[in-house]
Parts: sequence; C-alpha cells; structure tokens
Amino acid sequence: MPIPVTLTQTPKKKPDSGQALPFGRLFTDHMLLMDFDRAQGWHGLRIVPYGDFTLPPSAMVFHYAQEVFEGMKAYPSPGGLTLFRPMDNLRRMNASCRRLCIPEMPLDEVYQGLLSLLKLEQGWVPTDPGTSLYIRPTIIATEAALGVKASDSYLFFVILSPVGAYYASGFNPLRIVVEGTYTRAAPGGTGSVKCGGNYGGSILASHLAHEKGFDQVLWLDAAERRHVEEVSSMNIFFVFDGQLVTPELGDTILPGITRDAILMLAKVLGIPAVQRRVPLQEVVAAQASGALQEAFGAGTAAVVAPIGSLTVDGRMLLIGHGGTGPITKRLHDTLTGIQRGSQPDPLGWVVQVS
Repeated sequence: MPIPVTLTQTPKKKPDSGQALPFGRLFTDHMLLMDFDRAQGWHGLRIVPYGDFTLPPSAMVFHYAQEVFEGMKAYPSPGGLTLFRPMDNLRRMNASCRRLCIPEMPLDEVYQGLLSLLKLEQGWVPTDPGTSLYIRPTIIATEAALGVKASDSYLFFVILSPVGAYYASGFNPLRIVVEGTYTRAAPGGTGSVKCGGNYGGSILASHLAHEKGFDQVLWLDAAERRHVEEVSSMNIFFVFDGQLVTPELGDTILPGITRDAILMLAKVLGIPAVQRRVPLQEVVAAQASGALQEAFGAGTAAVVAPIGSLTVDGRMLLIGHGGTGPITKRLHDTLTGIQRGSQPDPLGWVVQVS
C-alpha cells in the first residue's frame, strides 16, 4: 500500500552550498510517523510535516525512560543518494526494543517508509565535502499512566537533519580524558542498547571534560575500572605495533555499525585486527614504549575520528606524534569513499535510494 503523505504548506529555506551546518540543529520539512497500541500493533505509517508532538505529562517516556533511537546517514553520491547498511541499523533498533520491552518494528515496512521519506526530502541532502543527511529514528512510550511497567502505546518517528562534521575541529585529532569517577554501563544493564538513558548518564562527565578542554571521555569498565570500553559517542580502536585492536563486545559496549564495518574493512585491506579486552595499563605502557602508534574513535556521527592524546590521572599521553596515523587515515578515506560512491563497495554495504 502507498504510504500516505501530507505535504507541508510552509516549506523551509534549504541551506546554501558552503553554509555552516552545526550538527543536529537544522531539520527538514517532513518526518515519518507510526503508532503502536496493543489492539492494532504497529500501524498508521505516514509522512507528515515536521512539527511538535502533543503528549500528556503522564506519558511514560517522561517517567520511566522507555525510549530507543538510532543514528544513520544518507550521502550524496555520483548516482544520487545512498544509505550505508540501513537494515543493520534497523535490526539493531529492534534489538534495543527487546531489551527495553518495546514491541519490535515491522522492519520491511519501516524501511520502505524511510526510503519514501528520503526521496521526498532528497533536496535537503548537502553536497559539500564532509556533509551528509543525518537520520534519527526514535521510539517513545506514550501511554498516559504512572507505574513501572511496559507502556501499552508507542510512537515511532524519523526526523532528518543536514549536518557537517560532528566535531567542530573536523578530521583533526581529538583530546580524550579517561573518566576515573563515573561509569557508563554495568554488566547486566543497558550499555549495549542505544537508548537515551545511557547518554543522559554520560552528560555530566562529558560536561566536566569539556570544561577542561577535552573533546570526549573514555569510559572504563564499571566492575574493576581497569579495562577500556568506549568513548561517549564512539567505539574506540588502538593500533599496537601495526595491529588494530578494539575492546570485545559485551553487554556494556554498544555494537557499533561503524565499528563492525571497520573490522570487516580491515580484513579486506590486509590490516590485522583483533577484538579483546584492553587493560588501560596496557595502553599506558604501550604509549611509553612506542608500541601504541595510533588511536581513533568510530561511530555513525563522526565516522572515523583520530585521537591525538589520552589524559590519564592528569597526565597527557601523546599518541604517535599527536597527529592522524596512516592506518586511521586509510580506514577513514576508504570507508567514507565507499559511503559516498567514490570507491568500490566490495562488501555490498551501500544502498542506492535515488
């Protein structure tokens, strides 16, 4: 069945070429919506003008944080508009739903709705180098009730935002500080789930880090405070003596789509890569000996972000020469080239939208 579309009567002015695009501040004319209730299941997929929601103060999302979201991007390419591994993001969203006791979405229907929205809004896709159209699918609990339980109703929506680089510094090495007081996720919790509560709990540490001039914090495991886990908005990779190393997944680390792509791409490029536990003291010792050659973060928003220094207990450790290492740059250039259609796609990741 065709997806109903209600067009806006007040279209916004699209950004001009060369205009600065702060991350997540500008939104397109339309959004995708779908509702859930126990009687009908997921229903009513539709495209409507971007606008405010009306929710009661007792909506359960406000009180019990039943909410999940995803982050995706659409890229300009020589063939038009492309997506990068979109079904992997939607499947991960359903995995988040299972953990938060939210009914799983009908993936094929949602995917077709997303394609319809992107085709309608493709004029919003920026074309300047480093820009893209950020895609934010979200589900919130809407039942008007108090009492800790799974909601009986939900709203799914997708909004779109033309964006530039996630970090104001662009593709320049980041300054990271190891967080020694707070933790992000504990075993058995929701650390591997993309839900708002995980990010809300990280804001204070990030705020304090920013006040001291750092770009992000590096989280350690909650149980022992000994092992590296992830950066606030990215998975983390190290290069030890030419080998790519990233912390192995568990229920305290988000299974990043970009993280997975980096590991698969490393195999194609002949870069040795392993997933294992990474003690912080190993990182410190490797920096002192010169074995730590590079480090970078990986995530949808930032893609690949080089890390120039790591501050541990007040002591700044320069990584490599403090610049962008050759493996980091090679992975960044190859991955972004695949996403934008300027390099071959050997693993079939890219989906052509138009």
